[in-house]
Amino acid sequence: MMKKLILLLLSLLLTALLAAGCGAAAGNPPTQAETPPPAGEPEVPAPPQSEVASAGQMAPVKDVVDPSMVPVSAGALQDGTYAVTVDSSSSMFNITACELTVADGQMTAVMHMGGKGYLYIFPGTGGEAAQAEESALIPYAEDDEGAHTFTLPVEALDMGVNCAAFSKKKEMWYDRTLVFRADSLPSEAFREGFFATAESLNLSDGSYTVSVRLEGGSGKAKVDSPAPLRIEDGAAYATVAWSSSNYDYMRIGEEKFLPLNSEGNSTFEIPVEFFNRNLVVYADTTAMSTPHEIEYTLFFDSATVEKVS
Repeated sequence: MMKKLILLLLSLLLTALLAAGCGAAAGNPPTQAETPPPAGEPEVPAPPQSEVASAGQMAPVKDVVDPSMVPVSAGALQDGTYAVTVDSSSSMFNITACELTVADGQMTAVMHMGGKGYLYIFPGTGGEAAQAEESALIPYAEDDEGAHTFTLPVEALDMGVNCAAFSKKKEMWYDRTLVFRADSLPSEAFREGFFATAESLNLSDGSYTVSVRLEGGSGKAKVDSPAPLRIEDGAAYATVAWSSSNYDYMRIGEEKFLPLNSEGNSTFEIPVEFFNRNLVVYADTTAMSTPHEIEYTLFFDSATVEKVS
């Protein structure tokens, strides 16, 4: 009786072993955890859902938001693609170039990065990014030169934009603030009537004065305000007198302007295409060991324009 029981158990065990062998031979697929990634595809780790860099873990933060800035929405711009300057609150989030596309009342920006240290960005804070679904995160792409790029929706120019960035090395989110600068766009990017002009202000030919605000550089340079303003054939020209005699030219875009005087503080006459907008200018100083261009902005306030009797 015992011998028959042992034989029965051995028979059942042999049957189970044969069934398992047949299943493996039939090519049953491995489980999900055993499946290797497709050949040739890089493994991009999914960002964790809780790691956010603290203030102590971040490089020094620069305040890039000017309280006097007025946000510029897509409705103020002509549809098109423009090069735009982007100020970043962190030197570790280095944007070397950026293209702004305006279409159908929306703006998007393609940011070209100076390094490959970030895998994702998120249009919000680090805390929001850490809790977001992975589908809401923006992964990097590569441009023709292999640099990392990110395409970010832009609510408005001249406004602080929250942008969280996920570090490949540190595997955590870092809070960044970006400002897409309206003053870096060409004049043709703006819709007619958005900025005041000599024509829209009904300024007839003649002499006027206008208040001007200077920003940029080390903060030591100043310009006289109010400044003389000349209107001729409907175009405006301002005389900019610096607090230094060391500027040998000014530049707007590719056009250079030479001083009006050879003695005393450097004085130039430059065109004022628009009022109430930061005008980016460059002034070349000879005060250093070698001549050096410095970037400034000038703001001509249309509300202060007064006729010279």
